[in-house]
Amino acid sequence: MQDYLEISRASDLPNLKERIIYRTLEILPGFLSLITLSFALFFSWLRPVWVAIFIILFDLYWTLKVFYLSSHQIVSFRRMRKYLKTDWQEKLKDFPKCKDIYQLVILPMAKENWEVVEETLESLKNCVYPKDKMIIVLAQEESGGEAAEKIGELAQEHYGKCFHRFLVTVHPENLEGEVRGKGSNMAFAGKEIRKTIEKEKIPLKSIIVSAFDIDTKVFPQYFLCLTYHYLTAQNPERSSFQPIPLYHNNIWQSPALTRVVAASNSFWQMMQQEKPEQLVTYSSHSMPAAVFFGVGYPSNVVSDDSRIFWKSFLKFDGDYQVVPLYYPVSMDVVVGKSFGRTILNQYKQQKRWAWGCIEIPYIIFGFLKNKKIPLGRKIFHSLVLLDGFWSWACASLLIFFLGWLPLLLGGEEFNISLLSYNLPRLTGFILTFSMIGMITGALINICFIPPRPKKMSWLKNLSMILQWFLLPFTLIIFGAFPALDAQIRLILGKHLEFWNTPKPRKNYSR
Repeated sequence: MQDYLEISRASDLPNLKERIIYRTLEILPGFLSLITLSFALFFSWLRPVWVAIFIILFDLYWTLKVFYLSSHQIVSFRRMRKYLKTDWQEKLKDFPKCKDIYQLVILPMAKENWEVVEETLESLKNCVYPKDKMIIVLAQEESGGEAAEKIGELAQEHYGKCFHRFLVTVHPENLEGEVRGKGSNMAFAGKEIRKTIEKEKIPLKSIIVSAFDIDTKVFPQYFLCLTYHYLTAQNPERSSFQPIPLYHNNIWQSPALTRVVAASNSFWQMMQQEKPEQLVTYSSHSMPAAVFFGVGYPSNVVSDDSRIFWKSFLKFDGDYQVVPLYYPVSMDVVVGKSFGRTILNQYKQQKRWAWGCIEIPYIIFGFLKNKKIPLGRKIFHSLVLLDGFWSWACASLLIFFLGWLPLLLGGEEFNISLLSYNLPRLTGFILTFSMIGMITGALINICFIPPRPKKMSWLKNLSMILQWFLLPFTLIIFGAFPALDAQIRLILGKHLEFWNTPKPRKNYSR
């Protein structure tokens, strides 16, 4: 029995012993983060020499890690440029089966305006792929009301005849057992479109499902590149496919703070592409239809994009992987109607992403239940997950704040020591070298951002460079704080509800 695949929280488990185990695992990520920060504060007063030595070693470790990750970022960027220049249509000529592959694209939307929907559908219409092999589903929410209904009618009018099938679905509110959000909408839309697939007798092995956000705009040859990798994958029926997310749709109209956060997310994903053994589906991604329908897209969690991977991983006893696509898709940078609203929207989006910490109890509990996955793989993935969310919550705080704690709390005896005198100088010297990561990011960002609009001042180009001095601030405000927020919520059992990021198009810039 694989009932544990459908767990969303400890209270889902009827067995008291298992419920206690799962609840303990829910507390684990927040406990590790809070105990780290508490010890840093306490020992800065009690044992400042210990903490000072730890600071030096920790900063040195992160500097070396920055060099390591920057090398991955450069390699990934070069591969992305190569992929964009590749003629994927030519490469597919050696694969006659490509003519049988259908692309099923599901676009869940909430209350976005017509301009956002139109841009996405237009990019699908203009992509280089046979339109008679494309099935598009605009998955609306009942809560969208009359405005969403009118957008559905407009979409049918303008794009209904552009593809093999174009379907508009309406996900009802408050269905039992669901969590409101993208995942439940995707799952409902999947059930609706499967009726059409079965009626037309299209084999599931000939369909690739792309779970896209409504603002996801594909580059021209995305589906050709996807099809090539699907046909050449070692085990295509046990693989998801992850493109590189670029936040370019409205980059020139967005403020510097959110541009830095968006670019940092892109760069992190580029680095992850170089570590396929750790790669997990994120945001917009693609998978075989047999997996989408057979495993069941998660409708009871907020973090659906990562949960579908881990659910498949457990379902197939560890025989599941993510194939990195060094080909980009473009999405929106977070903006709001005012600067304050933009900051709030960015924080709430980051907290929703940080809520991915719910995968830690899900995966470790799943590993305890599934005896077929090798122990080594269980330990590896558990440690990678724990380290990732611990670093998200603690690393930037330890780097930028911890270095001053022994000086503030260590007392007179420590402050007159040679170590106290050299601590800020030594850590500052080490961290200066770590700026190579910021410089690498800034240069890569300049290389692939879209051209500046003609009516916009050239000073905006300068801000695209200077914005990277905001990185330490964004790492803390939009990194550590929302991560700690999410982990503390999980400790308290206050599960996060889905929050849909607003996607306005016209906004001020700074």
